[in-house]
Amino acid sequence: MEVMKFDELGIIEAIQKGIAEMGFEEASPIQAEAIPALLSGSDIIGQAQTGTGKTAAFGIPMLQKIDPDDKHLQGMVLCPTRELAIQVADEFRKLSKFMHGIKVLPIYGGQEISKQIRSLKGGVQIIIGTPGRVMDHMRRRTIKLEHLKMIVLDEADEMLNMGFREDIETILKDTPEERQTALFSATMPRAIKDLAKKYQKDAKLIKVVKKELTVPKINQYYYEVSQKNKIEVLCRLIDMYNPKLSLVFCNTKRQVDELTSNLQGRGYFAEGLHGDLKQVQRDRVMNGFRNGKTDILVATDVAARGIDVDDVEAVYNYDVPQDAEYYVHRIGRTGRAGREGRAFTLVVGREVYKLKEIEKYTRSKVILQPIPSIDDVTSVKAEKVLENVKDIIDTQDLSKYIDIAETHINNEGYTALDLVAAFLKMNMGEGNIDLEEEEFAYSDYESSGKQGMARLFINIGKKHKAKTGDILGAIAGETGMPGNLIGTIDMYDKFTFVEVPREHANEVIQIMRKAKIKGKSINIEPANKR
Repeated sequence: MEVMKFDELGIIEAIQKGIAEMGFEEASPIQAEAIPALLSGSDIIGQAQTGTGKTAAFGIPMLQKIDPDDKHLQGMVLCPTRELAIQVADEFRKLSKFMHGIKVLPIYGGQEISKQIRSLKGGVQIIIGTPGRVMDHMRRRTIKLEHLKMIVLDEADEMLNMGFREDIETILKDTPEERQTALFSATMPRAIKDLAKKYQKDAKLIKVVKKELTVPKINQYYYEVSQKNKIEVLCRLIDMYNPKLSLVFCNTKRQVDELTSNLQGRGYFAEGLHGDLKQVQRDRVMNGFRNGKTDILVATDVAARGIDVDDVEAVYNYDVPQDAEYYVHRIGRTGRAGREGRAFTLVVGREVYKLKEIEKYTRSKVILQPIPSIDDVTSVKAEKVLENVKDIIDTQDLSKYIDIAETHINNEGYTALDLVAAFLKMNMGEGNIDLEEEEFAYSDYESSGKQGMARLFINIGKKHKAKTGDILGAIAGETGMPGNLIGTIDMYDKFTFVEVPREHANEVIQIMRKAKIKGKSINIEPANKR
């Protein structure tokens, strides 16, 4: 089916802004067909499973039909469970973020009815409710349906299975004759057809059958996190598994930018990819990812299309995807060419229900894992280093190095264990490592974008209480280079990039490796060596 953009569907600007904020870049098949049909006033039967984007398919037209100046109830969605009612209400609020005067209220059993009555008295235009509780309010006359313009039965087959048929019919009988009715159901049993025939007028059937998608050889895990510690958990997972290349998915372009900046600030080699980037920027980011200069690619679903990189060892869902099919496409980026892959999903609060729907759809198990502690991360990193050590012991001639180590141990009075532990700490990036001196070719330097300047990496940043003046002063003081020759200094939490004249770059590196900044020995090298 041809891809449709939301601005082609006759949606008002205020709702389009809400759609963009949520990160939707194009309409799903059910949305592309249902939105124009509902906006034109037709009744519809939408045969679509969970995870097809059906909430927006009926939510957008309903919101567009609401008169914000009229405080009467104008729209209603009936859902089988309180969880779904809350989820649908959340999505309505996000879609209507830039509309003024629209009030959406979820109504369900288990919540104090007095609280709901108080909210209803303030004037509510849209109710998202379970049939039993809506009926209760109708009996109390706290919900009146005389001004209702549109009603939606969401997951109608589930409501019938749960024994709500009588309640649904009672509600529908009490709605105005000229109201618009939309019915969404994953299956189309006889009872659904009977409801449609009885309560709809010339309903248009819109059928979206999802293809079966499988996720072989991918180990899937999820972590229950709070919004504020998502970035910390993501970083621990990256550190713990240390994938060669990894993809991190976000639902919005804004989140991609924020997360990329955050990861870069923590010392990771991450780049962002989303629909607002020009083609030349996209090519630069993708080339960096393919050649290993970038370890982590942060992307939206639409921007990630066409990424065909076999060495992706892990996929991180920083946001739970809006659509279950997106989940399958996301995690399918790993485990390619017969390799095993890993997929990690960070789940905040009620998003766990979305994940359960995804499990049902993919017929696979996503396993809950405890959030790794700092000790867990250190332990796993050490294990990986020692695995590499074992491989070197088994396959290489170490006699020359054994002699050097033996002499050093005898002269310094260290034990072999001390030496191993120190090398382990160094290898894991926790010590101040002075690299072996070597001459770098000019081609090793990352261009800073300024004519004749080279970009250098220094492993000191804001978290070490350093300031840009400390970097400038140290380079100028140690090398004798006038301060006005030093270019832009970009400082992050744990590292800094500094520009120096290209012809002096080797000299700066050699001199500064023996220097200290803020009392700390530093590692300095060409930026693209990182």
